[in-house]
Amino acid sequence: MPEEKNAAVVADALVQQDAAQREAAKKDIARKYAGEAAFFDVDNTLMKGASLFHVARKMYERKAFTLSQAAGFAWKQFKFVMRGENMEDVHSVRDSALTLAAGITVEDIKALGEEVYDEMIESRIWPGTKALAEQHLRVGRKVWLVTATPIEVATVISTRLGLTGALGTVGEVDDGVYTGKLVGDILHGPAKAIAVQLVADREGLDLDHCWAYSDSANDIPLLTMVGHPVVINPDAKLRRHARENNWPVYDFRSGRRAATLGLKAATVGGAVYGLWRGFSKFRGPRL
Repeated sequence: MPEEKNAAVVADALVQQDAAQREAAKKDIARKYAGEAAFFDVDNTLMKGASLFHVARKMYERKAFTLSQAAGFAWKQFKFVMRGENMEDVHSVRDSALTLAAGITVEDIKALGEEVYDEMIESRIWPGTKALAEQHLRVGRKVWLVTATPIEVATVISTRLGLTGALGTVGEVDDGVYTGKLVGDILHGPAKAIAVQLVADREGLDLDHCWAYSDSANDIPLLTMVGHPVVINPDAKLRRHARENNWPVYDFRSGRRAATLGLKAATVGGAVYGLWRGFSKFRGPRL
C-alpha cells in the first residue's frame, strides 16, 4: 500500500539522519579532545608486578637460561611487588635481560609477548586502571602506555587492550636478531618524560590538558609535566609527594601496609611460595 511504502521511506530517512547525527557527534568529540591524551605506566600501575618478570619466566620455560638466573628474576619480582621499584633493581633487570636477549630474533620476542599476555599478564591487570584507560578512550582521548618493558611486549599489551599505542625500551636489532644492546636508554624515570614530550610534539598534544598515571616516585618527572597527574598503587615516597601536591590517589591493592603485621607476614609467605611454584613447575623431575 502507498501509505506503508511512504512510512517505510520516512523511517529509513530517520534512521539515516540519526546515524549521520551520531557520526557528527563523534567527530565533534574527537575534535574537542584532539589535543588531549593519557599516559599509563605498566608495572604496578596497569598490572600487578613487573611485566619483564613474566617475560623472563616464559624464556625460562623455553630453556633460554638457567634455574639460578630464573631465581634471580623471581627475587627481583618479589621485592618489586612488596616495596615498589628502585633504580638499582631496574638496572639489574635491564642488564640481565639484555644479556639473555642477545641472539634472539625479533619474531620470537613478538610471539613470546603474545603468549606472556595470554598466560600471565591479562589476569594481573588491575580492573580499576583498565576502567580509567577505557574512560579516556570513550571520550576520544588517545591512551599510551609508557614503560621500561621491551617495546614488543608493551605493544602487545596496548593492542590487546585497544589502546592508541605504546612507548617502551627499544633493543638494538641487527638482521632481525637482538644484539644485547639498547637503542638509547631504558625507558624509565626522566626518560619517560622525554619520550612523552616527543609524542606530544608529534601529535600536537597540549600537555596541560593531558593525564599521566604511575605508581613510582621515579615517574615524578612524567607526572609533573602534565596537567592531570594521577597516582595509582603508590610507593611511600610518591604517596607523600601526591599528598603534598593534592594529586588524586587510587589504590587497587588488597592487604596494604596498613594491614596487621600477621597479615603482611602471610602475604610475604604466600608470595615466596607462589614464586617458587611458578618456576619449579617448569623445572621438571630431578634426575
